[in-house]
Amino acid sequence: MTPAIIAFVVLLFIGAPVAVVMAMSGLAGGFAMGGERMLGIIADRMFSGVSGFLLIAVPYFIFTAELMNQGGLTHKLIAFNNALFGRVRGSLSHVNISVSVFFAGLTGAAVTDTVAIGKIMIPEMKKQGYDAEYAAAVTACSSIIGPIIPPSVVMVVYATLLRDISVIDLFAGGIIPGLLMALALLGVSFFLAWKRNYPKQAPTPFKAAIIALLVALPAMVVPLIILGGILSGLTTITEASGFAAVYAIVIGVVFYRNLTWRKIWDSLVTTVRFSGVVFFLLATSAVLGWFVTRSGIARDAASMITTFSDVAFVQLMLVCLLLLVIGTVMDVLPALVVIAPVLVPAMIQLGFDPLHFAILMIVVLNISNVTPPVGMTLMTAARIAEVPYERAIVASLPFYVSFLVVIVLLAAFPALSTWIPSLL
Repeated sequence: MTPAIIAFVVLLFIGAPVAVVMAMSGLAGGFAMGGERMLGIIADRMFSGVSGFLLIAVPYFIFTAELMNQGGLTHKLIAFNNALFGRVRGSLSHVNISVSVFFAGLTGAAVTDTVAIGKIMIPEMKKQGYDAEYAAAVTACSSIIGPIIPPSVVMVVYATLLRDISVIDLFAGGIIPGLLMALALLGVSFFLAWKRNYPKQAPTPFKAAIIALLVALPAMVVPLIILGGILSGLTTITEASGFAAVYAIVIGVVFYRNLTWRKIWDSLVTTVRFSGVVFFLLATSAVLGWFVTRSGIARDAASMITTFSDVAFVQLMLVCLLLLVIGTVMDVLPALVVIAPVLVPAMIQLGFDPLHFAILMIVVLNISNVTPPVGMTLMTAARIAEVPYERAIVASLPFYVSFLVVIVLLAAFPALSTWIPSLL
């Protein structure tokens, strides 16, 4: 175990890519346990880590999101949501959040949400008198709903890493937590809009609102295609993701008429790049996961947790605190593939519901997208808003507190994560 820990710490400290860190630490640990004969097993583990049929859905989800982004869907969703909130004080702030909820059913990736919505909403919010750092904060914080409300690339990766939970249960379990996060953000947004006297917009005429709905409706059907097919049992997740990509091309080319062959090609290039990162992480995480299982680290982790407290809620809060700390130095997917093989078996051994802990872990790690110093969505939004990162961090604190409240609720009431899956 010691060679693996040394390799892990040293490589992480010198700034090596996380995938390389996991591969080399697993290799060091395997070699220490069984010498050269373990090298063949490690190669086999890397292959098995990316050979699952479920993983075919990952590039399809990414491709669908890119097609929708390139096809101008964001403008249609913003127009529709603006019709809902236009007359309310701080309307653009609320629209920013509500659009992210709709977009979450399409992208499954936080940074994609930040770029697609931020490039439109942040300049418009600044133009109407909102603080630049506030515009960046609300955009970044609402974007992390994307990987929680299904479909979600993070959930597909989780189901591949820990095969004791189906991705269908994860998708269903993320619906209520994702909506809770949106409500928490809207609560903070309404309060700050009232306190800071942010501007209203003119009410949208009823006819214009209906037109905005009809224009956005074909795009809003995409989540229904994905979730409806999967949760009803009519399609597998892979089939649903593939059909969604085809549907996105059809409405982009035929209905909206602004999806060109060049944009489709750009979407394919982005899909290949991001998928390559995901699959490399999964391959190397399989090596580390195999070593963790063989070495008994998960058992030791469970014992360590029980030394702090025997109360289940306190144990959950301690683990959530650990995840928040990890999120300050690692992005979501690398953190997930590194820590999940250790923590999940330990928590199951302590008697926690696997689905409840899975959803809680995904929610907490996604909050790392706005946690400095990494905070990829907050960094991206700050760049778009042309505001110093430090000011964006301060502006995001009220939203961050609302996320902590949601974490406590999810930890205290497992039914928030397990009720919808239990209906299936």
